[in-house]
Formats: sequence, structure tokens, C-alpha cells
Amino acid sequence: MIAARHQLIMEPTGGDNDELRMALAAAHLPIDDLTEPGRTFFRFTDGGKTVGFGGLELFDGCALLRSVVVPADKQGRGFGQAITRMLLDKAHSADAGAVYLLTEMAGSFFEALGFRAIARDAAPAAILATRQAANLCPASATLMVKDLKA
Repeated sequence: MIAARHQLIMEPTGGDNDELRMALAAAHLPIDDLTEPGRTFFRFTDGGKTVGFGGLELFDGCALLRSVVVPADKQGRGFGQAITRMLLDKAHSADAGAVYLLTEMAGSFFEALGFRAIARDAAPAAILATRQAANLCPASATLMVKDLKA
């Protein structure tokens, strides 16, 4: 089963959602700042069953992609790509010209979706000032960007 053949439903969820927190913790992704202002998270379902989560922090002209996670038993079916594309569409519709992310282990996944690695000092100040960039992700995490202006 490939996610592209399914109609994923994207619904807002709070950072205090236990299912979101457990999925992120299981994937070793940050959970410390989920309920702080400015974070928007979504639950993605297929046939009424959760297939993943993802989030965005929107800024003037750009966005930070947050916490894309697909539970282990749902991986390998294209859900991660579909979720990321839906979040990119959401950022684009909110007038973000570029989307940034930080990753330690999923660089090749995001490269396949058009992201490219950049130096941290090449990111806008708003991205660098996020807790994700400033505190939660180690300096070894790769900063990546995808231009949405095309």
C-alpha cells in the first residue's frame, strides 16, 4: 500500500496530544517545546488510522518543518513523503517562500524531496532563534532548506 493511493486526512492536534508525544519520543525527536506558542501540529490519518504526525512553525516569509514522524509499523509505505508534501503545501499557502528543517538522521529522505543542506548562518534569524535550532537540536544536526517560490 502506497500513501499516494490513499487520501490522507490532515487534522490539527495540540502539542499535548499523548499519541504525538509518544510517536516523537519513540523516534528520539524533541518533545520539550511542543506546547509553546507558535507551534502547529497535525495528525495524519488514512482510513481513520493514524499514519503520522508533523508540524510547522510559521514566520514572516519562511517556515520551520517540525517533527515529521511515521510510526514504525507504518513506515515504508510513502506516508512520510505524503505528510511532508502536505506540510510544504500548508507552508506555501501561508506565504512561506522557504521551509527549513533540522535533522540528524533523515537528510537523504529530505534531499529526495528537494531539500538541500546549508550552513546554519545562512538561515534567517527567525529560524535560528527557534528553540529547535538554538537549544533542542545538537550542533551536529544538519540544517536544510527547500525553496517554495518556484
